[in-house]
Amino acid sequence: MYYAAFGALSLILHLIINYDILKKKDKTASLSTVRYRQFLICISVYYISDVLWGFFEESRIIPLVYADTVLYFLTMAMSVVLWIRYVIAFIDREGTRSTALAYAGSGIFAFSVLSVVINFFYPVIFSFDAVNGYVPSRARYIIFVALFLLNLILSAYSAVVSMKVEGKDRVHYLIVSASGTVSAIFIVFQTLYPLLPFYAIGLLVSTSLIHVFVEEDEKLEVDRKLRTIEKQAESEQIRVKEAEKEREIYNHIANSLAEDYEAIYYINIETGRYREFSPSDEYLSMNVPKFCEDFYLETMDNVLMYVHPDDRNFALGLYDKEIMLKNLEGKNSYSYKYRVMVNGEPRYFRFVVMLADDGKHFVLCEKDINDEITSENMRKNYQNNHVTFGQIAESLASNYDVIYYVNISDTSYVSYTTRSIFGNLEMSREGEDFFADAGKNISLLIHPSDADRILDILNMDYLITTLENRKQFDVRYRIIVDNDVRYTRLSVRKTSDSGHLIIGVENIDDEVRKEKEHLIALNTEKELARRDELTGIKNKTAYSELEQSVQSNIENGMDYLPFALAICDINDLKKVNDTEGHKAGDEYIKAAASILCDIFGHSPVFRIGGDEFVVFLRGDDYNAREELILRLKNEVLTSIMSGDRKRPTIAVGMSKYRPGEDTSVSEIFERADNRMYENKRALKGQKKGAP
Repeated sequence: MYYAAFGALSLILHLIINYDILKKKDKTASLSTVRYRQFLICISVYYISDVLWGFFEESRIIPLVYADTVLYFLTMAMSVVLWIRYVIAFIDREGTRSTALAYAGSGIFAFSVLSVVINFFYPVIFSFDAVNGYVPSRARYIIFVALFLLNLILSAYSAVVSMKVEGKDRVHYLIVSASGTVSAIFIVFQTLYPLLPFYAIGLLVSTSLIHVFVEEDEKLEVDRKLRTIEKQAESEQIRVKEAEKEREIYNHIANSLAEDYEAIYYINIETGRYREFSPSDEYLSMNVPKFCEDFYLETMDNVLMYVHPDDRNFALGLYDKEIMLKNLEGKNSYSYKYRVMVNGEPRYFRFVVMLADDGKHFVLCEKDINDEITSENMRKNYQNNHVTFGQIAESLASNYDVIYYVNISDTSYVSYTTRSIFGNLEMSREGEDFFADAGKNISLLIHPSDADRILDILNMDYLITTLENRKQFDVRYRIIVDNDVRYTRLSVRKTSDSGHLIIGVENIDDEVRKEKEHLIALNTEKELARRDELTGIKNKTAYSELEQSVQSNIENGMDYLPFALAICDINDLKKVNDTEGHKAGDEYIKAAASILCDIFGHSPVFRIGGDEFVVFLRGDDYNAREELILRLKNEVLTSIMSGDRKRPTIAVGMSKYRPGEDTSVSEIFERADNRMYENKRALKGQKKGAP
């Protein structure tokens, strides 16, 4: 009973001494404190097994004694493993020595577990004699000797490390070394006297030695972490303030730069996502979105919509990721220019492409240079033609219906009108205040939608300010003559002595109308080239263009929109042609096209052969693709069962694009085509069985 009493006393003292450490589960605790707490929990279990062993051994209940002895050995070995982990964390040294010690402890514990398992079949650690007395075996001594040596080595390691530090840290390391040495000595006593609780005594002495400074280190660690958290919070506040200040500076710079451009784009090179900023009201009227997902694809659409027809092919070749990167090789930026239709007027724009500092974004700046181009062209014309001022005046007059010569100092003016196709000038009238007279005529002559804009422009201060950095500027507007709307261009420039304004008014109605007719004719011609003459739906050429566009996106690694292809084929077209004539066959094809357009109302339908169609499923049709295919099949089956020969029998097969798996559009087409032929064979079987 004395054995159990001593173990119980040890457990009580252990819990009293280490109560604060055992009860805490502080997330801010240091790693060494966490490891030490695990060690204390383990030896608490060891003390309990020691107490129980005293009770069970005296009562001679062999199964209980046996089970408790197994627990005793395992917790003893585990206590040494956890002690090693604590010392390594406390010393905070990484390297081969620490790793070797950790592996050695784990190896001894594994050997102990293996020995316990073997002991069930053969007594290698312990056994009981005829009178149920405890008998140690060879493996017990091997385990104890290994634990002794490991504790001794660990103590020596701690002592060596202590020589490299100063002050309180050296004392702590020496106490840890002494604690390990005490444990090693009591393991020797436990080995020699198996029926006495020497190891329990050693553990109690060891934990008592290091108890004080472990608690102290824990408090210091908590204080250190709190200080670290406070410093991090202060640093974060400073970082946020600096980021806000930096963002404010960047926004100011961006806004200042943007004032010089109609639009600035910031484009992610890989994904195509971009942000657009434009301070220009005229540019905003084109309804270009602020945030978009795919710069490359959407810019192509904008080119087709807004770029002058003569420059469109040139512009289409500029907005490809690989081409843009290639143009930037070895230089900071590059530029190009073409004409953009703004409010129905072609204007020259210069585009500058730069690579952002992060190397992951393009910066594209867009500037209206129409006035610069106009001025430059006029300058070149002047240099190329050695003519007198009078000749120039007459040449200018041939381009204008009215020319006003306005005195800047007092706004008085003289107007001239052209009386012949040769540009001869005649003075029409004089006035005291050009701007006052112009204001009266604006409401009577100019189209109401343009009147306010022209009134703002025909202001002396506005004209002088506008002409400070340019030689001329033009504005287009509409006038109403005999209830007929006509387009007019007003051009303003200063004389060489800056004392007068020359304002020319030109009728450009024929020019604008021809331009519109040309655009309509061009678009109509292109549209007709992509239409099937018989059915009016898109033809094989249109499908080939779509296929090339989709294939380009797939090859460039872009996440193309989800889509599917439905391949459709008309059954019995040859039979209809042979028995009822080609006119009936044409009606049969048109009926099939009508059915497909009706069912797939939100997707383009293409006729790519005599009896073959392709549907490019997208948007709502893609989401409801299964229901739409089923609807088509049911409609075909209804026609078959009713015996209506005028309703075409359409076989269909559908396959969707699988990102990451499909590398070409032809793969998707082939899968859908195979499924179409399966449906075609099934329909022929059903038709034979129809009444």
